[in-house]
Amino acid sequence: MTSTFQDYYRCPEEFAKFGVDGELGQDAGYFRFGKRITCFGRSAGRVAQLPNGDLSDVLPLVKERGTKVMLPFDADEIVENLRKEKYVASEDAPSTSRNLIKEIYYLARPFLPVGVRKYFQRFHLRGRKNAEFPSWPLDKTIDNLCGELMAASIRANGNRPIPFVWFWPDDYQGCILMTHDVEDEKGINFCGELMDLNERHGIRASFQVIPEERYAVSDAFLDGIRARGFELNVHDLNHDGHLFQSREMFRRRANRINEYGRKWGSEGFRAGGMYRNAEWSEALQFVYDMSFPNAAHLEPQKGGCCTVMPYLSGNLVELPLTTTQDYSLFHILGQYSIDLWKEELSGIVASHGMASFIVHPDYVIDRRARRVYENLLEYISELCKQANLWQPLPREVAHWWRDRSLMRIERSGGSWKVTGPGSERARLAFAQIEDGRLTYVVGNFPSAENIA
Repeated sequence: MTSTFQDYYRCPEEFAKFGVDGELGQDAGYFRFGKRITCFGRSAGRVAQLPNGDLSDVLPLVKERGTKVMLPFDADEIVENLRKEKYVASEDAPSTSRNLIKEIYYLARPFLPVGVRKYFQRFHLRGRKNAEFPSWPLDKTIDNLCGELMAASIRANGNRPIPFVWFWPDDYQGCILMTHDVEDEKGINFCGELMDLNERHGIRASFQVIPEERYAVSDAFLDGIRARGFELNVHDLNHDGHLFQSREMFRRRANRINEYGRKWGSEGFRAGGMYRNAEWSEALQFVYDMSFPNAAHLEPQKGGCCTVMPYLSGNLVELPLTTTQDYSLFHILGQYSIDLWKEELSGIVASHGMASFIVHPDYVIDRRARRVYENLLEYISELCKQANLWQPLPREVAHWWRDRSLMRIERSGGSWKVTGPGSERARLAFAQIEDGRLTYVVGNFPSAENIA
């Protein structure tokens, strides 16, 4: 049960010794692991069916057996439950009536202006923002859980620092991704100006294009995106909201989606409306997926993967959406400022995570919204300089994260080194407890004797 921890930190196996202490209950439920971490899964303690109220805290049940940390739950199970959104209550599964309403909405959608659509969407999302789990606007449950496990491992190893592969290449302290989903023909027509805005501020981005039905997609348009150094990805098949209606339909459409991916030379995919099913995604033949939100309070499908880091999901690298979409900001929340985005960025940067944005060319055409986006570009450009943040294309993050998953840390004389594909860009880091808090140091400690 150490794979999640090692995937997250890429530390030597000798420092990832965890076991399960006690008999786990048969039923999964909610419990706490310390004051700030809400878990969902089986536990040796008491679990609840809802994430609210006074949840049982199992942190006092943690034990040490030499350098091994014994937990009252299986950490791998907890993380999988969150990443695959197994905590979403069964009563929230799609019903016949909900599917009918959804079908009617998508049939009418082409004829509904944004000013009308937003009222239907606000009604559908009523009360979501007040849900206790996942946290909104940002949930870092998996990141906090892995941090708590690292702290426990440090304590079990005599409070000495533990080496791991730093999260990002070349000393970067975090990562910011910009992505653009092209929804309608007016969005297609604005992509050139949007690329101008991005280039003016030195921001690289990917464009997700719908292959069928929504609008005409010319080779000249696709070539224009590539020629200017932007990335081209596949966005659903026709964005009708039915991609995951049944497994048979998904597999049939996935075959066509994969064909477009090969034809366009695309490495990434995102489903329309952020609809998703982690159990079915193996049918997608891409390097990475971007269909999972961090906390889906303002998305059509509730849930969230509860992390600000990329992660491996079967054959895909998952690059989760970790900030509020522009449409939700403008038309659901009614906010025309970057204050919420700055709040989300602050929380992500504090965890050395990945801030990923969706800004639709369709929704930043008017002057008011465009100015907000320009403010965001200015803020991101300055933040990347001040905080030493990486601002790559999504495919570059996916390649880095896959390479990092194969890296190892080995002893080299009196110190340590990172080995594996891409390790020339990797940095050795150390986790330590300082003033009672887990902190990270990027760079070598004087000698291997200084660590466990």
